[in-house]
Amino acid sequence: MTQEVAVDAVVRQRIRGLRLSRGWSLDSLAARCHLSPSTLSRLETGHRRMALDQLVPIARALGTTIDQLVEPVDDGDVVIRPEPARTPGMTVWVLSRDRALHGATVAKMRISPDRPVDPDDLPVHPGREWFTVLSGVARLYLGERRLTVRPGEAAEFSTMVPHFIGAEGGPVELLTMFDQDGERAHLHDAV
Repeated sequence: MTQEVAVDAVVRQRIRGLRLSRGWSLDSLAARCHLSPSTLSRLETGHRRMALDQLVPIARALGTTIDQLVEPVDDGDVVIRPEPARTPGMTVWVLSRDRALHGATVAKMRISPDRPVDPDDLPVHPGREWFTVLSGVARLYLGERRLTVRPGEAAEFSTMVPHFIGAEGGPVELLTMFDQDGERAHLHDAV
């Protein structure tokens, strides 16, 4: 199967899938994009070659773009193979693509108890941060407060409060999510 035929088949599947997900009949979509139901049926089933002048109104009627209809299908758009980035006491694996999840960055962190912290000089920056503990015990410095976060527990806080995440009694592994401001503040040294 050539790449062109594969993309063509995917576009046909996407059109049909989007139509059905909206609960629309062929007649309903055809009316919305000003094509005949038989033409739309032949396009969906592969009995008619697609043309750009047909894809534009179909995409518009389905509330999508031509780019999204013809986007290639391979594991590169699904599988992320993170590389570890290390700083003293911490290893970070970025698990999301650039600006994924509406500007959020998802990362896995492994923090060792020897990660340097100065409780009198905790960082502050705009934004919010969220994390959950996968293993170990996290020590969250949040202003004057010291909180213990155990496996299965999560924490969410404003990063305008002076903060730091350390490990208590051994290494801790976290899954964390930063907004854009948090990414710049926390990951720029690690990645």
